Amino acid sequence: MEKNTFIEELEKLTQNEDVLMVSREVNELKGRFEDYVLEEERKNQVALLDAQAEGKEYDSIDFKPLKDAFFEIYSVYKTKKKAVVDAKNATETVNLKEKQALIAQLKAVIETEENIGAAYGAYKEIHEKWKTVGDIPREKRDQIQQDYSRLLEVFFYNMKIYRELKDHDLKRNYQLKLEVIAQLEQLKNKQSIREIETSLKTIQNEWEEVGPVANEEWEKLKDNYWASVREIYEKINSFYDERRTTLLDNLEKKKAHLITTKAIIDAISSYDSVKTWEDATKNLLAIQENWKTIGFGPRKENEEVWQEFRAMCDDFFAQKKAFFGTIQEKFTKIGDQKQALVDQAIAIKDTTDWKATGEKLVALQKQWKTIGHAGQKLEQKLWSDFRGACDTFFNARQKHFEEQDKQLEVNLLAKQAIIQAIESYVVPEDKKQAIADLKEFSSSFNAAGRVPLKEKDTNYLAFKKAIDAHYSKLKLEGQEKDKVMFQARIENISSSPEATKLFAKEKADIRQQIEQLKGDILQYENNLGFFAKSKGADALRKDVEGKINHSKNKIDSLIRKLKMIPNE
Repeated sequence: MEKNTFIEELEKLTQNEDVLMVSREVNELKGRFEDYVLEEERKNQVALLDAQAEGKEYDSIDFKPLKDAFFEIYSVYKTKKKAVVDAKNATETVNLKEKQALIAQLKAVIETEENIGAAYGAYKEIHEKWKTVGDIPREKRDQIQQDYSRLLEVFFYNMKIYRELKDHDLKRNYQLKLEVIAQLEQLKNKQSIREIETSLKTIQNEWEEVGPVANEEWEKLKDNYWASVREIYEKINSFYDERRTTLLDNLEKKKAHLITTKAIIDAISSYDSVKTWEDATKNLLAIQENWKTIGFGPRKENEEVWQEFRAMCDDFFAQKKAFFGTIQEKFTKIGDQKQALVDQAIAIKDTTDWKATGEKLVALQKQWKTIGHAGQKLEQKLWSDFRGACDTFFNARQKHFEEQDKQLEVNLLAKQAIIQAIESYVVPEDKKQAIADLKEFSSSFNAAGRVPLKEKDTNYLAFKKAIDAHYSKLKLEGQEKDKVMFQARIENISSSPEATKLFAKEKADIRQQIEQLKGDILQYENNLGFFAKSKGADALRKDVEGKINHSKNKIDSLIRKLKMIPNE
């Protein structure tokens, strides 16, 4: 979640007129916000440590403006909520008095009313009023409900005339309470403590709202209920106990790191060589790495130990920077140059432009050799990243061409098998079946894919020779022969490695024939105008008209052929 989203979500929630309805969501958002800020502050701390380890400057992020903005809105909401809660408390106090009065009335009915019918009528009136009374203070809720429930049990036990009704209600309440206990059993298996806490309150309210049960069943039922409730509370308490123990344990681990780090700082005066500084740096970096793996401690103490640890690390790296001086500056410059080469290699390592990318990576490798050494700390990592990017590309390229060569060989074997099948094929008497079989051979041959370059011409000529031999054996005549042979020609061309070029030539030839025939028709139509209306001229006119019709039919046939050519 982006940090501004917390503000937007809080503003949206606090605009709700029913502040109590969104109270839980606001509190959960506040918790998530605090967790988010805590995590971001930890990441900021880690980033600062990493920057210090690399000798780089790092601008620490200030989260105070974000927290101030969030809690300013939250404070307004709390004020508004308090006003609502105060009003609610006042109402609940009035409701409490009403329920206490109803309890007193019910008690008086039980103790003084001898007429069972009147007593039941009074009870009904009291109970209806009880249901309409709103919430009362939470701390009084259990006791008031228990007092009322206890009086109800006494009342119903006294209502012998309504025994059947009472028995029915007692059995129903028994089943409802069993269902509540079943819900508690299911709640035990849930993992989310927050969900368990919320659900437990709801289930307990349900238990209290259910009426009395038979005396002989009540004790066992009550014991089962409280046993489940206590077990769930033990799980909740155990979770928080373990959490507190973990926080304290993390704090002790961090304090131990403070002692070790202080020893490194106290020995700085003895660091008089690059090796001693690097050894000390290695030890401190190991401490920092382990620090990152330790979880949070108690909030206040965690911040204190972090500030102390950070101050000691700052002191160490500041003195190290002063010692290394120009040496580190040189290494940093070379490291930046090599990092730029690493970034370029990583940017192109996954491309499939095998030729251009390969040449680019070779050029980067040559440039790498001319830059120089980036120092013990940076050189190994930079080289590992650079070599890894290069290996990724060259391994992928090698695998690509190996798989491509294997597939071409597989395709060649498939096409050779099809040619053998064509050569051994016996043309049946049924011409339609023969034509269908030959078309299927052509389709299978085309679908088999490309073959190695050195084999493509030989392979195609063998196929064409075999398929043409069978077509020549078919006894076809007229338009049928013309159509079938042209279709076979198209299928043969489709199988050729030069299919595109041959199709283009075929189209050009057909269009040239069409234009020639159109010219002939125009010439014939001009000649018709010179014939006189004589008996001899009529014979000539009919001959020319026949030639015109023949040419038009031939044009139609050529157009059909043109449409048979793929992509036409």
